[in-house]
Amino acid sequence: MRRIKEPELMDDAEQARAYAEADFAEPHNSYVTLFARKFPRRPKRATVLDLGCGAADVTIRFAKANPGYTFHGVDGSAAMLKYGRKALARERLSRRIRLIQGFLSGAPIPRQSYDVIICSSFLHHLHDPQVLWQTVWQHSRKGTIVFVADLFRPASPARAGKLVEQYSGDEPAVLKRDFINSLLAAFTPREVEAQLREAGLSHLQVEVISDRHLIVFGKIR
Repeated sequence: MRRIKEPELMDDAEQARAYAEADFAEPHNSYVTLFARKFPRRPKRATVLDLGCGAADVTIRFAKANPGYTFHGVDGSAAMLKYGRKALARERLSRRIRLIQGFLSGAPIPRQSYDVIICSSFLHHLHDPQVLWQTVWQHSRKGTIVFVADLFRPASPARAGKLVEQYSGDEPAVLKRDFINSLLAAFTPREVEAQLREAGLSHLQVEVISDRHLIVFGKIR
């Protein structure tokens, strides 16, 4: 099945609210758990760059699991960041997590390099995936931990429809629509591996972790 691109930015107010209110505990908690498993000797203190942080649900879960970490979360959507800032205030994490609005190619990212770079459910939005991988390269140094989680594209539209019904059957229509569009826009594991080779990041590993998710992980050499 060929990839069908979707809009890069989730800036609709209804869309942002639906995402902020949805229950993503199962996949988002699994990212935190996998991060800990893949990097058992990670530093206790670190500065983290979260690319495409959205409403900051994943950022918050990483912060709670890693109390010595501070975060810079970047996203282009003002609507999503609005809900992210509300969540930070509610969780009393505004001092440890700073949210920044901007597109990756020109976002005012505060640091030249980071100890850890994370990204979740963002790669499939990008029309040019090298925007993500070049940002990872530009803001890392030798030893930087990289952890990227995303959807991967199923074999057919019919399979995508089954996944939507299986995992979002009771969710609002806007989430169902976005889920199937995201599955159709996602990259296959082989495509991600090719992207990493092009970016000079082929030492990072690609691993399928569920019937719809993959991760890219490793340390910058």
